[in-house]
Amino acid sequence: MNKVIIMGRLTRDPDIRYTQGDNSMAIARYTVAVDRRMRRDAADGQQTADFIGCVAFGRQAEFAERYLHQGTKILATGRIQTGSYVNKDGQKVYTTDVVIEDQEFAESKAAQDGRGASGGSSFGGGHSSAPDFGSPVGDGFMNIPEGVEDEGLPFN
Repeated sequence: MNKVIIMGRLTRDPDIRYTQGDNSMAIARYTVAVDRRMRRDAADGQQTADFIGCVAFGRQAEFAERYLHQGTKILATGRIQTGSYVNKDGQKVYTTDVVIEDQEFAESKAAQDGRGASGGSSFGGGHSSAPDFGSPVGDGFMNIPEGVEDEGLPFN
């Protein structure tokens, strides 16, 4: 079984590209900083993180293009995929990526904005371009912006 679950923050905005041809498909690449539970050296007291390369295709890539940006905290599931290529210097380079099958927001927009205002993250503050999912309306339901199709929502 090849199943990966990660939660962390995007280190920069996703890089979006489209395949060529009649049925072009979006491809998004981004890196997620995932905090480690255990410190590598307990004496220095610094939190460490792994920087995990992710790639999303099709609708998942379009979601990333539309809603994800530097500093966004996400929960993603997928699978590990390894590969290799020969660079322009003739050296073989090995790659390991998480191919995203599902991704969703791991904190509300309000929490992200609060984190950005207090300077709690080195990855940047909140941006107003992401939808305001997670803000309770008076009746206890979450606010979903108008014009968002069912395909673009961060849940099934």
